[in-house]
Amino acid sequence: MPNRNLTLDELESARALLKDVRERLAALAAGDAELLFAYRRKIAKELGYDERSGPMVRRKLKAQKREEQGGLCARCREELPEKYVVLDRITASKGYTTENTRLICEKCDREVQAERRYA
Repeated sequence: MPNRNLTLDELESARALLKDVRERLAALAAGDAELLFAYRRKIAKELGYDERSGPMVRRKLKAQKREEQGGLCARCREELPEKYVVLDRITASKGYTTENTRLICEKCDREVQAERRYA
């Protein structure tokens, strides 16, 4: 399922919000470039967690999915390697939940990304 795109009005609202956030971060940093960098990194990291969940949540879900799937890729049914497996969201906006994810191998992930036109 493709991700939802913003309308032109929504894009304009997002740009206005981003401009406001940038201005507020600059004001908070008060000319300190290192502090501005740290603020940006913190905000970016937390927004990423809002979308993707934290690393520990994803790690735990990967282990659960590996067990549920009997150690096999949910797509090609081949044995999953110990490393470089992907927790694939069926619908990105629904997040990393048990119901909305599957564990797939790197090869299948590349194919899925190409099918979804992300790669």
